[in-house]
Amino acid sequence: MKKLYFILILIITAVTLNAQPQGYYDGTEGLTGNALKTKLHAIIKNDDHVSYSGLWSAYQQTDKKPNGKVWDIYSDVPNGTPPYQFTFGSDQCGNYSGEGDCYNREHLWAQSWTNDDSKHKTDLHHVYPTDGYVNNRRGNYAFGEVNNASWTSRNGGKLGNNSVSGYNGTVFEPIDEYKGDIARALMYVSVRYYQEDNSWSTSDMTNKSVIKDWAMSMLLRWHEEDPVDDKEINRNNAVYNIQRNRNPFVDYPEFANMIWDPYWSVDENEYTVLVNVWPNPATSTIYVKGENLEAVYMYNSIGQLVLTLDVTNADEQSSIDVCGFNSGIYFMNVVSQNGGSVLKKVIVQ
Repeated sequence: MKKLYFILILIITAVTLNAQPQGYYDGTEGLTGNALKTKLHAIIKNDDHVSYSGLWSAYQQTDKKPNGKVWDIYSDVPNGTPPYQFTFGSDQCGNYSGEGDCYNREHLWAQSWTNDDSKHKTDLHHVYPTDGYVNNRRGNYAFGEVNNASWTSRNGGKLGNNSVSGYNGTVFEPIDEYKGDIARALMYVSVRYYQEDNSWSTSDMTNKSVIKDWAMSMLLRWHEEDPVDDKEINRNNAVYNIQRNRNPFVDYPEFANMIWDPYWSVDENEYTVLVNVWPNPATSTIYVKGENLEAVYMYNSIGQLVLTLDVTNADEQSSIDVCGFNSGIYFMNVVSQNGGSVLKKVIVQ
């Protein structure tokens, strides 16, 4: 199966190797925006959560480091030496007075944002084992980015005023290496509990199950800057074995932009091209739709033209089959009838 990735500037290089059942994402072909969100919700809502106490034993399958210790994203130092590590069972909270005392259950999408919704409370896709003290310092603050920290954890997590446009209150900023993991977990929650959020409340980051615009813009950036890695892939597979549902944004990272940023426009010579482009990894097909489009040109990485497609009737949706393409980087130039164009990078894997 070919994997397709669209990138504005940054190139997502992670290859998602997973244990999803065949046909798990059937029906997502050609969908973007709210239609894709609705379909993914229907796919992943049929889950089988463990009890709240059952999370402790589940973590031994979902969050175990290669050395057997707890994989705590609030204390881990990738490619370095963490300040401390936890042992399953014996280091379970309990009481704590500082970092390194014990680990507990961190709800990345805070419980107070849902008025303690019971289903959300035990969802392994966003309930991680983390240092109890750091979890407490984060509290129910939104995630964000901090220039001047009022407190810094031993692995570099920061508490302070948000520097991201749209909200300037107190936020918690995790280390860069886990920003993508957190972004994809929050996106999962937004889709999994879509239209099941009547009792949920509003927070600085969320409105029921909807992530506010300032936060979504940041999360999409985190999603691109910290792409899916083996840790996330393995965790997604382990959660699926327990809970029987998957995080779509780990399996297919392109789903994020297809839902929350499906349109790209570029001004060129005072013309604007509005084009909708989305992939269907299952069939190795790219779909193109937009207003007053003329043609699509695809070039390989050394500038050779490999495909030309007339899309003057793209309102009816045009498709490009890349099944026969060699793996590699391609450039797709979508041209409008008034002379404007949009250039996108495509990775075929």
